[in-house]
Amino acid sequence: MDHQARLISLQGVLNQNRLDALLVSHLPNVRYLCGFTGSAGALLLTEKAAVFFTDGRYTTQARAEVRGARVVIARKASLAAAAEWIASRPGRVVSKGRCRLGVEGQYLSLEDCLQLASTVGSDFRVRPAPALVEEARTIKDSEEIERIRAAAVLAGSLFERILKVLRRGTTEAEVAAEVEYAARTAGAEGMSFPTIIVSGERSALPHGRPGNNPIQSNGFVVCDFGVILSGYCSDRTRTVYVGRPTREARRVYQAVREAQQAAIESVRPGRTAGEVDRVARKVLQGHGLGKYFTHSTGHGVGLEIHEAPRIAAGQSEVLQSGMVITVEPGVYLPGKWGVRIEDMVLVTEQGREVLAPSSTELIAV
Repeated sequence: MDHQARLISLQGVLNQNRLDALLVSHLPNVRYLCGFTGSAGALLLTEKAAVFFTDGRYTTQARAEVRGARVVIARKASLAAAAEWIASRPGRVVSKGRCRLGVEGQYLSLEDCLQLASTVGSDFRVRPAPALVEEARTIKDSEEIERIRAAAVLAGSLFERILKVLRRGTTEAEVAAEVEYAARTAGAEGMSFPTIIVSGERSALPHGRPGNNPIQSNGFVVCDFGVILSGYCSDRTRTVYVGRPTREARRVYQAVREAQQAAIESVRPGRTAGEVDRVARKVLQGHGLGKYFTHSTGHGVGLEIHEAPRIAAGQSEVLQSGMVITVEPGVYLPGKWGVRIEDMVLVTEQGREVLAPSSTELIAV
């Protein structure tokens, strides 16, 4: 990863965003900019300098991982240490006048912001900064893409494990545990999110949690899972049927499958996120199922499982080559069952590439 280039690029846009300095405290953003993977750290950027703050637990790790920034080991919390460093060295942040200090307001509590402003003093005007790092993170470089691809491949392999253990009488929690054990055994650093295995009526809960209730026959099971590999996330959903699918079950499943395929085929540079969402909804509306699609069509994936862009109604962000998104339409019939199919899609210069593609045919067990 070229962390130095990322830092220089961000430093180059501070002034045009009416900032003299930016204090980065959201750990995925810190990692993106300087490479630090620990659980406590903050990064201060000015147009000419970069200083990283952490505590003594990470002395060795920070000096090994951090690139492009001076490392300061403090005896207090990273944010407080950064604030005191700024207050004691105003001339290092801005040569004259009142400094415009940007913070990541969406990640800081009100108490944190007030304490920071109090510590740095009246020479600094603390203000929420635009989502500059998140915007940069939407476009993945070649190394990031390969890490995401590897995570997608590993996640895809887990579905085979699901098919081996998912049977009538097995509990949702047991299936989820098997998935997560297989993931760690295969080398995953962890799961991208708590694994979702929900069956029968509970499959109509888009983000239901696995329970200890036995899986019953004659219903769908939604399996939503993903892994973290080399720091990058993956996300996949497959829905299987336990027993012999009814005509209605096949109809609903095929409608969701058609919607997903149409949305995937609509992905290309220049298309807006809202347009991709609209394609999926139009298909489901045509099948009389539009009102049962109750969430967005997808989201960006990278260092975090949910990143920009949001693939949802009304979203005007334009897709660009290098973005990685999910396409995951679903239909949820309360009190009955639900169906969702999800794949990760890379936006390419020519169109799109499904990462680690696999069959979406209806599988009955």
